[in-house]
Amino acid sequence: MKKILFIVCVIALNFNLFSQDKTAIINFVTTEIDYGIIEKGSNGVRDFIFTNDGDSPLIITNVKSTCGCTIPKKPNKPILPGETEKIQVKYDTNRVGFIRKSIMVSSNAETPTVILKISGKVTNKASENGLEKKSKSLLEEGY
Repeated sequence: MKKILFIVCVIALNFNLFSQDKTAIINFVTTEIDYGIIEKGSNGVRDFIFTNDGDSPLIITNVKSTCGCTIPKKPNKPILPGETEKIQVKYDTNRVGFIRKSIMVSSNAETPTVILKISGKVTNKASENGLEKKSKSLLEEGY
């Protein structure tokens, strides 16, 4: 009876050891990108680089931005353990003003949702140099 109980315990222990869940771990180089001050119409494409540091394939299920001015592009294939990939983000730089946008990344990783952020400022070079057309005051127009 003791031998049977011992064998059952060994088998149960083996099942417990081999049933450990393998997980994908998404590890970004950075979760924030600062565009700095850029000119209107300049290149708005930036890359968020990440690595699968887990022991299971990483599948990016969805990448969504907070508005239509930011277009994210996710990898279509699973990222194997140890592989590096990127999520490409394109901001519409024809919109002058400050940039503060978030991109939500959903995956099968240990942390299933990661928020990426972009920031910066798009300027209209003509207005920054004082070359913009100014309206005349009432005195200058002869009233």
